[in-house]
Amino acid sequence: MKFTAKQIAAQLEGTVDGDPNAEVFQLSKIEEAQKGSLTFLSNPKYTQFIYKTQASVTIVNEDFIPEDDLSTTLVRVNNAYDSFSILLDYYNKAKINKLGISKSAVIDPSVKMGKNCFIGDMTCMMEDVDIADNVKIYPQVYIGSNVSIGAGTIIFTGAKILEDTIVGENCIIHSGAVIGSDGFGFAPQKNGDYKKIPQTGIVVLGDRVEVGSNSTIDRATLGVTSIANGVKLDNQIQIAHNVEIGENTVIAAQTGIAGSSKIGKNCVIGGQVGIAGHIKIGDNVKIQGQSGVISNVKENSTIQGTPAFSYNDYNKSYVYFKNFPNLVKEINRVVKKLNL
Repeated sequence: MKFTAKQIAAQLEGTVDGDPNAEVFQLSKIEEAQKGSLTFLSNPKYTQFIYKTQASVTIVNEDFIPEDDLSTTLVRVNNAYDSFSILLDYYNKAKINKLGISKSAVIDPSVKMGKNCFIGDMTCMMEDVDIADNVKIYPQVYIGSNVSIGAGTIIFTGAKILEDTIVGENCIIHSGAVIGSDGFGFAPQKNGDYKKIPQTGIVVLGDRVEVGSNSTIDRATLGVTSIANGVKLDNQIQIAHNVEIGENTVIAAQTGIAGSSKIGKNCVIGGQVGIAGHIKIGDNVKIQGQSGVISNVKENSTIQGTPAFSYNDYNKSYVYFKNFPNLVKEINRVVKKLNL
């Protein structure tokens, strides 16, 4: 797809400084851009590159004043960073705006399909699946029986949505994610064996949920594993059975949440965090990376460590952690001196 500087300015409600017919067909960083590229400048540290860039069009703040000659056409906007983000979103949506059903897709006759959907090669849909309008399902996706997928949702290559799962509107599920798999439930027996506990519940994703590549969300033992509206999950995250995650919580990669834990709204959880089962984390909690959470956390807390505790207390204590060997030597020296 090609766009002119004039078209870009119209989309962003900006003005053109240079050739309004300058064409672009790709997005690039300002220091690497070549002819035909669209780039932007918002951070003053990169100003030097605007005088060398080969980009055909550069988005800048409207108050930018060049101090040397430019070869690039400028599109002046109120906020260059926000405007470029808008274009990235537009470009991404245009790139994935596919339509049609592949002949190699395996679709049960009972499947209900909305308007303007895309179903990729070798995707498999089992009985009684309900697909709403504008859903995009890429190649080699598996959709189990009785799954419901809301309007505007995108499911990328190789994801698996297992039986009875409910996916809301405008969700994004990335490659390799598995939603609705068996929960990890086993009852210890007197002879030392473990008896598998059937996992008969479901997973429900709200609207605007994003699930990263190779993340897994287990179905409930009974009832629902619930991921509320606006939750964003990074890659390689494990959500166990009967977990509940509140609205607009974001979780970074390699975090694991054990069964039946409840996480509040608007939480921010760093990478490689471990959360024990059957605990409650309040709203607006921040958990620093690699923390281990083994007890309830009050709302508006910021915690770190294993076991995790107050972030400020952790930072103060860490000074002593690092100096602990020296402190022990000093204590031993004093004890020896006092002949204790």
